[in-house]
Amino acid sequence: MMASLLPLLPWLIVMFVSMISSAFFSASESALFYLRTSDKIRMAKGSAGERMAVRLLATPDRLLAAILFFNLVSNILIFSVSSICALQIEKSEDFSALAATGFAMGTLLFMIFFCEMLPKTVGVMAPLWLAPKVSLPLAILVRLVSPLLPWIQAINRVTLRVIWPRFRIENYLEPVDLERAIQLSSSDASIIEHEQTVLNNIVHLSEIRVDEWMRPRTQFEIFRPPVSLADLEGRVPAGGYLLVSEPTSYEVAQAIRLDSQYQLPEHNLEALADRVLYLPWCATVADALEQMTKSEREVTAVVNEYGESIGILTVEDIFETIFSYAPSRSKRLLDRNPLHPISEGRWIVAGIMSLRQLARKLEVPIPPTHSVTVAGVIQEQMQRLAEAKDECEWGPFHFRVVETGERGHLIVELTMRRDPEVGE
Repeated sequence: MMASLLPLLPWLIVMFVSMISSAFFSASESALFYLRTSDKIRMAKGSAGERMAVRLLATPDRLLAAILFFNLVSNILIFSVSSICALQIEKSEDFSALAATGFAMGTLLFMIFFCEMLPKTVGVMAPLWLAPKVSLPLAILVRLVSPLLPWIQAINRVTLRVIWPRFRIENYLEPVDLERAIQLSSSDASIIEHEQTVLNNIVHLSEIRVDEWMRPRTQFEIFRPPVSLADLEGRVPAGGYLLVSEPTSYEVAQAIRLDSQYQLPEHNLEALADRVLYLPWCATVADALEQMTKSEREVTAVVNEYGESIGILTVEDIFETIFSYAPSRSKRLLDRNPLHPISEGRWIVAGIMSLRQLARKLEVPIPPTHSVTVAGVIQEQMQRLAEAKDECEWGPFHFRVVETGERGHLIVELTMRRDPEVGE
């Protein structure tokens, strides 16, 4: 019997090497594509293997095409050699047809478990350990297969046009589709109402500019490094974040969330801080949330057209916008409602209240303006900083400044005009 197996030995060696190759590509695919953004950021400054893995993932389509190509070649070799061995076993006088069938089935099961399931599990469970070790061989193989990639892509396009000529990319889900899904998924009216509120708030994120929702620069304190606990004077800064500036300026550069720290050193608190994200004043809150999620940053510094930071937006501010029934920046910053009715057609308004929210609350159109808050409009109309008892008119409103605070907070009495000229 052993003599009968000797002619199969070269084929078995080829099949064993192909199985190892298939397992390698399966594990490599899982490990590399399971890496998180934070892992890749850290690996970009790590060892040569880690840096190589990050460079490979910079062109994921090319990397995936190379892995799938070599994995396909390995699997074809396994099946081809398995068929040859099964035929020779069937022709041998020492084995029966049942032995050939058993060999083929055993090869298939071995391949499924040891070449696909087990390697992919290892890749998912230990991507940080495995990715640097497979990056160098993969880099060489990607370079080898690069001349074939245009042909592979061309064959893929031709196949799609021949087999699925009417294949179309699906449209993005519309808010009405999500609302319908919420209604169908729950029978509890209170849950449906809450979920629809959250959904509407998420949709509105694409309409709100960051300068409308940010914490203005007058609402937070910036510390220049080095920062010690004594500088905080036993208090937590507004918003719960310690903001650190550049060493040579007062522009926001780093932030640390104090309530997430179990123990703080006496000195050099800036060593625990993370870099902030920078976005222009005209970006939307949806843009900020997307960029903060991708970069895993918790604070965005809002800058004007001159590159100066004019405010900050934290991830907590955005979450409050999403999960609140009536999100309000002035209520968040001042801990009070921004609009109080005092009589028919008269209200007390916080100067920090956004014009968008004011128009929505009072259900009136407002004239076009570059300002985003009530205080900004008053300053724009008067061409100076407002003082108590100042009065001005704008669109359908008459403003009278009741009080000015230490940090520029305005309390304004708003009166609705009977015959407003909205376009003025």
